[in-house]
Amino acid sequence: MVRKVVIAGGLVIGLGLGASQLHDAPRENNAISQTRQASGKTIEDRFPAPKGFERTTETAGSFGKYLRSLPLKPVGSLVTYFDGGKKANNNVYDAVVDLSIGKRDLHQCADAVMRLRADYFYQQKAYSDIHFNFTNGFNATYSRWRMGERIAIKGNKTNWVSTAKASDSYDTYWKYLETVFMYAGTASLSKELKPIKVADMKIGDVFIKGGFPGHAVIVVDMAVSKDTHKKVFLLAQSYMPAQEIQVLKNNNAGISPWYELDFGSTLYTPEWTFDASELKRF
Repeated sequence: MVRKVVIAGGLVIGLGLGASQLHDAPRENNAISQTRQASGKTIEDRFPAPKGFERTTETAGSFGKYLRSLPLKPVGSLVTYFDGGKKANNNVYDAVVDLSIGKRDLHQCADAVMRLRADYFYQQKAYSDIHFNFTNGFNATYSRWRMGERIAIKGNKTNWVSTAKASDSYDTYWKYLETVFMYAGTASLSKELKPIKVADMKIGDVFIKGGFPGHAVIVVDMAVSKDTHKKVFLLAQSYMPAQEIQVLKNNNAGISPWYELDFGSTLYTPEWTFDASELKRF
């Protein structure tokens, strides 16, 4: 599998992922999954809160409400790679998010997180809020891109140049995102986000391990017990090679795909292990 690597000037293009980066998490393949609504077309409709729990309140128009409302492919769908291939579901994911990922090997883990954040602001027409740092620290702002500027990279220098017409079309927006995907990743995104205590988790927070390689998963829903006030959450990710976003299973508990907030110091997900200290927020 290919992941991004640092080249001159601190930019990134690709790096292989060794098997040693994957965790040896305990798995309970016979874990009883939570009830699903097969007809549900969004995360909220597909996955009812566990018995005795109710979803946290998210205001209309919020990032949390947007993530909870992500569209899903039909039950049983397999994740599709950028080249059209299919990712076998070996107890990794419970649903596939129905969003296009393009035809280049770019939409990977941190890219999916940045894409969801950017898509939310794009829908809100909050264009000035769409900006991400490249690995070399260059701030790639969509507001400049939509006005016709493009990013020129020569050796160690990265600059804005005016080479196109102003446009906020989706095609132009997607080209901006693919440029971000090419030169940003977990290493840069982890520096942009601020650390958050697990107890203070909100929808939209990100477990992220910055590095080459690294990984990132995003919290896409939460629920709270009406009696004990304990919380549970859902996670989504993309991975390598570039692939569709997927709602992850929890192979370590009987409430899959939900994860309990009091998971301790280590969070085991199907394809990566995170420390509790690696939770961050935009």
